[in-house]
Amino acid sequence: MPALHPYGGSVRKLVLGIDVGTTYSGIAYAILDPGEVPVIHGVTRFPGQENAAGDSKIPSILYYKPDGSVACAGAEAALPGTDLEVEDNDYRFVEWFKLHLRPEHLDAGEIKRRDLPLLPPGKTVVDVFADFLTYLFRCSKRYICETHANGDSLWSSLEDRIEFVLSHPNGWEGAQQGKMRQAAVMAGLVPQTPVGQARVHFITEGEASLNFCVQSGLTDETMRDGQSVAIVDAGGGTVDISSYSFVSVSPLVVEEATSADCLLQGSTRVNVRAEAHIRKILKESKFGNDDDIKSMLDYFDKATKPVFKDDGESSYIKFGSMGCNDPSVKIRRGQLLLTGAEMLSFFQPSIDAIVTAVVKQREEAAKKFKTVFLVGGFAASPFLYSALRSKLETLGLSLCRPDSHTSKAVANGAVCFFLQRFVAARVMKVTYGVEINAWFKPKDAEHVARIANTFVHPSGHTMVRNGFSPILGKGKSVRETDEVSQPYHVWSDDSRALDRIACDITCYRGPGASPRWTDVDPELFTMLCTVHADTSRVTRKPKQGPKGTYYEQCYDVILLCGLTELQAQIRWIENFINCSGPAKIVYDDDLHAFQ
Repeated sequence: MPALHPYGGSVRKLVLGIDVGTTYSGIAYAILDPGEVPVIHGVTRFPGQENAAGDSKIPSILYYKPDGSVACAGAEAALPGTDLEVEDNDYRFVEWFKLHLRPEHLDAGEIKRRDLPLLPPGKTVVDVFADFLTYLFRCSKRYICETHANGDSLWSSLEDRIEFVLSHPNGWEGAQQGKMRQAAVMAGLVPQTPVGQARVHFITEGEASLNFCVQSGLTDETMRDGQSVAIVDAGGGTVDISSYSFVSVSPLVVEEATSADCLLQGSTRVNVRAEAHIRKILKESKFGNDDDIKSMLDYFDKATKPVFKDDGESSYIKFGSMGCNDPSVKIRRGQLLLTGAEMLSFFQPSIDAIVTAVVKQREEAAKKFKTVFLVGGFAASPFLYSALRSKLETLGLSLCRPDSHTSKAVANGAVCFFLQRFVAARVMKVTYGVEINAWFKPKDAEHVARIANTFVHPSGHTMVRNGFSPILGKGKSVRETDEVSQPYHVWSDDSRALDRIACDITCYRGPGASPRWTDVDPELFTMLCTVHADTSRVTRKPKQGPKGTYYEQCYDVILLCGLTELQAQIRWIENFINCSGPAKIVYDDDLHAFQ
């Protein structure tokens, strides 16, 4: 187990790792004193959860008042009697809100936005995310102030120097990170300034789980130079699957073995399949009403699902009273019987998807892994664990499940990420590039096929539209210090029109790494962001073409993709000197497409 290094900063700081999960959330933190080795702590006491001291997870739920303000959140929203207060005051319940933030392309066949619980009227997912971050931040402050000596003065001395590390599923991208940062500003975690927003960092849940496993000593037996491991972080909404190679153990250097996967096959999918089944079999029963089904589903989630371990045995869902009977649908004395085969059908799609993804990662990885670590809240399911272990063992893989799998892996791993970067290189999940007009080549059949889509450049050359210029290909491993670039140019008959450059960066999500045309499978191309540059001080010489004078501005697009958050910038020459704009990305607000 590698020891954390002494904090090398010059001022005291606080780092908060916040894991907002689909069903449960967690918080970890470390106080950073210059020259001292940090200690990672978990927030283990929340309002409304005092009877469960030591529990480091909290329900990701909220109730809203009719005026749009938060009535209660977290464990307080699950206290006995809350349902009566909700009914009396017309509160609106919100759960699984995190899934409203997901990219539309992510496993779209499994879940549609219309299938998710609705957000309150007038509230966006960013609003709800911000409200929940506000609540978690308040819980963090209260815990630290109550737990540490002179806690109030400690907090007041650090509250303007807090670094936040927010975790997110492997499949979240720049647009989702942008919305999470916006929510952090709305929640009051940081001010809306460049310096303030720079205090918000991101890490994938897969990498955070790896950090936790390494720092906790769970991977000690598998940490050998050149060896690899896979991490399956099974949560409420997503299952994040990542594989890593230990390039060096001393010092510890880790690289992604292949691109990470994200499946919408978390424990909430089991609930959704169970609900569909229960509604179907109770369609003609007097117990098929919304109130009874809600009671059944609550019991299923809290009691039936967590203890299911053998598809050879029956399971039961308690609801109502002893007088509730309907033998035609297997309801007896207030209990609905579910066969082992029925329970298996709720779990099977998630199990199959996880095994398929693990096999895919092993096939794609240059260094094959033999050990898989199962972490996350869904990992607590005895049936999920036993079914995965059985299937993976037939493939020559061993499955390990840490004792502390249910609560703190991601939040603790997020703090560890800020303190010490183990992962030095990451593998690109998509191809990044720019849509271009290509020089027409009369001997290229694909160019000739697009003869109707050509035009004449001011220089007199014929150009063909809808070309694609890859900058960084899918599957390429990039280190944190690496940068990749490609040259481009724009032209105009007015030099002033070139004083500002805006270049759209596009993602290609298809199987290949180097597509040539955006008009082939156009649905696989999505615009990621726009990068800007101020080139107003560049002196441009006029050029002569068949149609008169025109001007040209040459520039390079640079991608910095080794970090957990994509960065890009434009570079150009000004007075014989290389100049570059800030590494800034403007993410598109594409949430409207998810409705």
